[in-house]
Amino acid sequence: MNLTPQNAWQPFEPSDARPFDRRLAAHLYRRAGCAASRDELDVVVKLGPRAAVQQLLSAREEHADFARQMEMFAKRVLATNNADALSAWWLYRMLHTPSPLVEKLTLFWHGHFATSAAKVSDPQLMYAQNQLLRTHALGSFERLVQGIARDPAMLIYLDSVTNRKTHPNENFAREVMELFSLGIGNYTEQDIQELARCFTGWEIQRGEFKFNRYQHDSGMKRVLGESGDFNGDDGIRVLLEQPAAPRFICQKLVRFLVTDEPDLADELVEPLAEAFRQHDLNIGPLVETILTSNYFYSDMAVGRKIRSPVELSIGFLRALEATASTQRLVSELDGLGQKLFFPPNVKGWDGGTAWINSATLLGRANLIRELVSSGETRFAGGSLADFVDRQGWNTPDAIVDGWCELLLATPLAADVRGQLIVTLKQNKNRRQALAQTLHTLGALPEFQLG
Repeated sequence: MNLTPQNAWQPFEPSDARPFDRRLAAHLYRRAGCAASRDELDVVVKLGPRAAVQQLLSAREEHADFARQMEMFAKRVLATNNADALSAWWLYRMLHTPSPLVEKLTLFWHGHFATSAAKVSDPQLMYAQNQLLRTHALGSFERLVQGIARDPAMLIYLDSVTNRKTHPNENFAREVMELFSLGIGNYTEQDIQELARCFTGWEIQRGEFKFNRYQHDSGMKRVLGESGDFNGDDGIRVLLEQPAAPRFICQKLVRFLVTDEPDLADELVEPLAEAFRQHDLNIGPLVETILTSNYFYSDMAVGRKIRSPVELSIGFLRALEATASTQRLVSELDGLGQKLFFPPNVKGWDGGTAWINSATLLGRANLIRELVSSGETRFAGGSLADFVDRQGWNTPDAIVDGWCELLLATPLAADVRGQLIVTLKQNKNRRQALAQTLHTLGALPEFQLG
């Protein structure tokens, strides 16, 4: 299909030439979660692309028991005052969540509103921010930005714990424009200075947000051409009314959910931005449009993203119904450049080709080997051999094809597929043969794509 602004974001309609099969269902779940098991994919195929996305969206309002369990788990983790343990908690939640789209979008917002525990020394504040991102992950973008503007972890990270009218702090004002809402080139230094005045009086006291009215600059401000006696919420409103705001967020979401390619042409992103505006910057309808679109299921999207270390590892485990030590996984992911709650800077992770170099390629392969060989890893509660048998994969060809269907976004070349089958056949120790072949699969270039 020739993708145009008129049809790119229209709902994808399966056809004989492009059926909604396990391959495309797996594509949906790699992007809208991290991956899905074979049984889950079979259910998704029966639902069809639109109903499957609606199910993913509706899951955010269900599973209260799981949420309570995670809160109790978090309390025990926070009692250790250890941010690494909190990172392991989130990986555990991603691995077991019945609401994968919520966790995937929480991960997106964590990179968008990047805040690091390397500077914010209180894990309780990092957890509170994580819960804020999760609560609004698919809700109102305006409420999300308002929440972040009051978030103690964010304000500590940006040195904005005090913002006094005699010395307005420009850090948050600059980042909320450049990185959070508008992008470079859509504001001036004067706009930053005026916006900083809007936030005067905003403070953190004993780990909580407080408004100190005596330190608020109540004078007239002029932000992005609009004048008034603005407070912080007014300033955010003015930012989000700018035409650049919905375009900026749409571009970032498309890059996260669809493709690592350069930003979409303005004429292609504009229909998304207009729909985002019409829904009052509500994130859920925007995500639904993206995930059900012709563009999302086109050759411009399938297999056109490099999986982040978190997506790679959690996706591998979820696809094979596996469990593993998330505490050990924290260390492995740190070595690959993605430790949750520790983004590298206020811009978050660059993503895309930045994930791949000679060192990380070896590290990613070693991560899969560690997961496969560890005695703590269980596949659907049993061994890898037990898992293969339960799938009914009773020949080397069936095993390789089954793994490829679950784990790869692009087909393997015939000679590479053949080499994997030979590896399975040559090693007479079945346990070793399965582990070696799965590790080899995880080291392939094709495995890095999602």
